[in-house]
Order: sequence, then structure tokens, then C-alpha cells
Amino acid sequence: MQKLAALLADARKRAGLTLRAVEAKTGISNAYLSQLENDKSKEPSPLVLHKLSQLYRISYAATLQAAGYPLPGRAASASTLAARIGPTSAEEDNALVEYLDFLRSRRTKER
Repeated sequence: MQKLAALLADARKRAGLTLRAVEAKTGISNAYLSQLENDKSKEPSPLVLHKLSQLYRISYAATLQAAGYPLPGRAASASTLAARIGPTSAEEDNALVEYLDFLRSRRTKER
């Protein structure tokens, strides 16, 4: 669950929102949000996670997975990366792919 706490705190900060602003937009109390971000609340409901995923513009699947909900037939790595970096433009997507290709080519040269 610490993974969920870090994911939510990071996503909120990247969105530039305070706990009170999130409360105003989602109806989820700022006290509960604080508990989620500090890993004090266990088993948050999928509805709460859905509201936060939508507001923060992060992957709902990755958020569910970070909370420990099983996702049949889903690859974790892509959704986790998307959740960590948030939405990207087409230009950013291309730059990320180029950089990943560069990193992988360095790795093969080192072997």
C-alpha cells in the first residue's frame, strides 16, 4: 500500500493541487486523502480510486494495482510508468521512445 500512497501524493503534487482542492473537486474529505497519502488507510474503495485517477489524470488500472486489487490479463509495467509520469504529448512520447532506445543500445554495447 505504500506504493499507492506515494503514487497518489506524487500525482496530486504534479497536478498542483492541495488536499482541500482535491476535496472540493471530488467530495473526498481532505482528512481521508491525507490518510491515503500517508499509508494510514487500508483498502480504499475502487470508487475513491477512480475519482482520484480521473482528477489526477493517471491510469485507473495502475492505481487499482497499486492498491492491491487484482487486474486479470494486464501488464503492470506500462500502466505503472504511465501513472508515474502522467499524460504525455505525442512529442514527449517520441522523445521517451528515442531515449529508451538509446538506453537499451548502451546496455547491449556494454555486454
